[in-house]
Amino acid sequence: MFKLHLFHIALIYFGTFVRGVAAFTSSFQGRSPSFTTATASSSRGKKFSTSLLAEGKFAKEVTGEELEIMLTEWDQPLLLDAYATWCGPCLLMAPHFEEAAEEMNGKVRFVKLDTDKEPEMAARLNIMGLPTLMFLDEYKPEDGAESGGPSAALKNKIEGALTKQSIIELCNYHFFDGPMPTGFGN
Repeated sequence: MFKLHLFHIALIYFGTFVRGVAAFTSSFQGRSPSFTTATASSSRGKKFSTSLLAEGKFAKEVTGEELEIMLTEWDQPLLLDAYATWCGPCLLMAPHFEEAAEEMNGKVRFVKLDTDKEPEMAARLNIMGLPTLMFLDEYKPEDGAESGGPSAALKNKIEGALTKQSIIELCNYHFFDGPMPTGFGN
């Protein structure tokens, strides 16, 4: 009876998770990603692996060490996606992140950090929920202030999955003085 009770609890938990994922996918402007066992179909019909271990074409997976180097050598703004391979919302957002990276290619550097592989860096960045997007730009001291060398300025940190359009709108707002996207407050 005890085993049956645990099985029942597991089914309830799984059902709650599936309903949560269904509610999340309905937010994709009526275009829910459709999943097969190995791939996800993006809103533009491209196929993406649901495994986040494979590097995307435009969004590169980085180590903690590589990220530290990027944060000292600036050539363009940086958008970091902190994720985990077991995270459902991370898997749902992955194709949108890749599409946004493709569209913003050459303007914004898109990188992914696997928090399970890089727990020390995730702790240093204070990653408390997944996925977390961090909008980072080069720190520019005010006139007359001394700079200790290149360093990063955190423009925004968002926990939760976003659509491609929201990611692009937030990049334009934080990095290129675009209008504030609706639904994100002031």
